Amino acid sequence: MRTFRATALLGLLAVGLLPATVAAQVDVEPYVAQDGFRDIKLSPTGEYYAASVPMGDQTGLVVIRRSDRQMTASFRFSRDTHVGDYWWVNPERVLIAVSESFGTRDDPLPTGELYAMNANGGQRELLVGWRVQTQQTGTRIRPGKREEPVAAYLIDPLPGDDRTVLISVHPLTYHPSTRVERMDVYTGRRSTVTHAPVSFAGFVTDHRGLVRFAEGTGTDNVSRTYYRENDDAEWQLVNDERTSHRVETPLGFSDDDATAYLRVQQPEGPDAIVAFDVATGERREILRDPVVDPIPIYRNGWHTPIGVRYSGARPRLAFFDEQSADARLYRSLEAAFPGNRIEIASATDDGRYQLLLTRSDVDPGSFYVFDSVDKKADFVLARRERIDPQRMSSMRGIELDARDGTKLHGFLTFPGGSEGAGLPLVVMPHGGPYGIFDEWGFDEDTQLLASAGYAVLRVNYRGSGNYGRRFELSGARQWGGAMQDDLTDATRWAIDEGIADPERICIYGASYGGYAALMGVAKEPELYRCAVGYVGIYDLPKRRGDLGRNGRWARTWSEEWMGDDRELLAAASPNRIADRISVPVLLAAGGEDLVAPIEHSTMMERALVQAGVPVETLYFPNEGHGFYTEEHRHEFYSRLLEFLARHIGGAGPAPR
Repeated sequence: MRTFRATALLGLLAVGLLPATVAAQVDVEPYVAQDGFRDIKLSPTGEYYAASVPMGDQTGLVVIRRSDRQMTASFRFSRDTHVGDYWWVNPERVLIAVSESFGTRDDPLPTGELYAMNANGGQRELLVGWRVQTQQTGTRIRPGKREEPVAAYLIDPLPGDDRTVLISVHPLTYHPSTRVERMDVYTGRRSTVTHAPVSFAGFVTDHRGLVRFAEGTGTDNVSRTYYRENDDAEWQLVNDERTSHRVETPLGFSDDDATAYLRVQQPEGPDAIVAFDVATGERREILRDPVVDPIPIYRNGWHTPIGVRYSGARPRLAFFDEQSADARLYRSLEAAFPGNRIEIASATDDGRYQLLLTRSDVDPGSFYVFDSVDKKADFVLARRERIDPQRMSSMRGIELDARDGTKLHGFLTFPGGSEGAGLPLVVMPHGGPYGIFDEWGFDEDTQLLASAGYAVLRVNYRGSGNYGRRFELSGARQWGGAMQDDLTDATRWAIDEGIADPERICIYGASYGGYAALMGVAKEPELYRCAVGYVGIYDLPKRRGDLGRNGRWARTWSEEWMGDDRELLAAASPNRIADRISVPVLLAAGGEDLVAPIEHSTMMERALVQAGVPVETLYFPNEGHGFYTEEHRHEFYSRLLEFLARHIGGAGPAPR
């Protein structure tokens, strides 16, 4: 779909977006096809690209020689195992972090394993991780590599040191004592640098590679932040959430290491960026938005934060120093790619070549190589070639008042060519629920529904991230309560604004969103005409019991965020109040889902049948928390469009 090639940077023109027309039938294929590439990074000399490549239920890595686009190496794992992240640690070697997932609706979780591979595919090595113990044959385990059950994560690639990196190491126990180690990227040999003063710690280093901050939580789920001057100094507690009632997250240091930057929660409103003078302890707020939290961005080095992204109605960048060279570069890129969110994904060591990722509400992402000397950007590839941005629908930010006066924010997407009046509406609560939030950007479900003629409403109900500590905490123990009321209030707002046809509204969500969809039609039987629950949680006592078996941290979390009153949890479980539901329901689930086990859906189905509620199901025994197989994804989205078309009108799926 992508044919234009960017040349002179300052002469780039925005491509006009033509209004899409709602088709009589929707071609589902482009929306279920996987990304061709997910992320790309330049090697330090610019000789190679390393790129993560989705492969069904796994993600692999390929290395491509930039001069002739020939693949020189590839790396892949097994089912549900992914290249979670990767880094060029010298001009010839890539360090690879492993993640596992339980389906497409679940972000892959790091396993704590680190592999490495040369650009030509040689010297592949599992350097650290629990699987080291299972690979004790032949010469795979080199002398000096520790064979112990640990999880390891990169802290600092130590730019300029081609041999070693700093990693955090967590023993796989209930009460891990986290430590920092220096690791050889060829042999996996490790030596201890320091131990953390807090469990489950993350670390921040300075420009010398010294570990200066540690921040983490214990089983009490309370954050603590520590600072030290150098490797010989003792750790000093600089923030304890239990007494300060806020989390302080260290981000990095200024170029001279004299100032540390912190993301600091506030008693009211969004988080702030604070400059912390490490010599005097003085704190100075330097950035804060009145509505949304800051999301840090970094320049093409490892250590120096330069500014933040605010993910509001439209994303915007703010810099610590608007006159800096970094800020001026980003501003020129924003002018060259109007309407896009810009990120410098990687760069060569000399800074001449920078790999840009541009994305928007209508574009899943496009990569360009920017030559900072010749001032031109050349198109490399699009993440999803089958998505045509000119045929997608734009998102617009909204703000409304909940019934108690709480400000809510979200997004509306109208079908192409629509003026936004009297439309069939699909309300889409996000998953999570806590800390997750909907933001401006490409979303395949939203675009599919808009192409079928629906307005799509996505609301950041209380409990969502991005709007400050108090807003997130206000969702605690509000399953079926205030969080649900926020969705109801947003739906009624869309009716009152004349956007939605009150006789044609459906609610559809996945994971927690599936719970909210079914709870919505139970609490508000007159508001919605149908509901769709995809890999949802429907029985809260069962969910609470499952979490309680996962250790003290999970028990603490479930008590704080779900509550421990079994009667209240049962009363807020859709499967236990199915007799209040009076509209058709579609349920979809995977038999291998470990996040929202399929039992939740089968229990919901039985309750609906017993209550005489029309219910349709789509179960795949070999799928997890969201469907990976393209055939299964196609069937689900086709069934979704057919179901919505029958109950609130709109286009159905085109035949294959």
